Amino acid sequence: MEEMFYYVCVGFLAQVVDGTMGMGYGISASSLLLSRGLSPAIVSATVHASEVFTTGVSGISHHYFGNVDSRLFWPLVIPGVAGAVVGSYVLVNLPGERLKPVIAIYLLLMGAFIIIRVFRTKPPTTVSKHLTSLGFLGAFIDAIGGGGWGPVVASTLIARGNHVRLTVGSVNAAEFFVTLAASLTFIATMGLKHWPIIAGLAVGGAIAAPIGAWACSRIPVKSFMIFIGIIVITLSIRTLLKYYGVV
Repeated sequence: MEEMFYYVCVGFLAQVVDGTMGMGYGISASSLLLSRGLSPAIVSATVHASEVFTTGVSGISHHYFGNVDSRLFWPLVIPGVAGAVVGSYVLVNLPGERLKPVIAIYLLLMGAFIIIRVFRTKPPTTVSKHLTSLGFLGAFIDAIGGGGWGPVVASTLIARGNHVRLTVGSVNAAEFFVTLAASLTFIATMGLKHWPIIAGLAVGGAIAAPIGAWACSRIPVKSFMIFIGIIVITLSIRTLLKYYGVV
C-alpha cells in the first residue's frame, strides 16, 4: 500500500508539470522506473500505459479551458500515431540509445530559442507548417525514450512563435492518441506487466490533469515561456550528462 501511494504521488506531481508546461510526465516517470532497475522497453511500455489515462483526462480538461487549437491538434495526431508505432517497435527490437545525445542537443537549442523569443516583440501566431514531420519525430522519440513528445513538439512550436497556452493544450490533447498507439504496440510485441505501477501513476496523473490544465490557462505568457525554456535546457543537459556517464 505504501509503494502504491508513492506511485500515485509521482503520477500526480509529474502530471501537474506536464499539464501546465506541456512536458515532463514521461521523462519524470521514466527516470523513476529506470532507477528501480527496469529495462528501457518495460519502462516505456509502463509509462505509456499510464499516460493513456492521464492524457485522456488532460486533453478533455484543456479543451474545457479553451487551450486546444484545432489547427495544431489535428495535423499532429495522425503522424504522431505513426511515429509512436514505429518508435515502439524500434525500442523492442533495436537499440535506440544512440539517438539520445542528438535529441538532447536539439532540445537544448529549442530551449534557448524559447527564452530568446521572450525578449522579442513579435506577437504570438499560429505556425502550422511541417507539423506532420514534427508529430512523427516527437512520437518516435517519445516511444524510444519513455518520454519526449512534449519537449520535442511543444518546445519546437513555441520556439517557432506559436501561442504558449494553445500549444501546450493542443500538444497535450494530441498526446492521448500517441500514447494509446504506443501502448497497443508494446502490448502486441511484448505484452504488458507491472499493473500496480501503471495504476498508481494513472490515478495520480488523472487527479492532477484538471489542475495542470487550469494552471496553463492562468500563467502569464512570458513567465510561462521562460520556465518552459529552463525546463527544456535542464532536461537536455541532464540527458547528455547521463549518456556520457558524468552523473
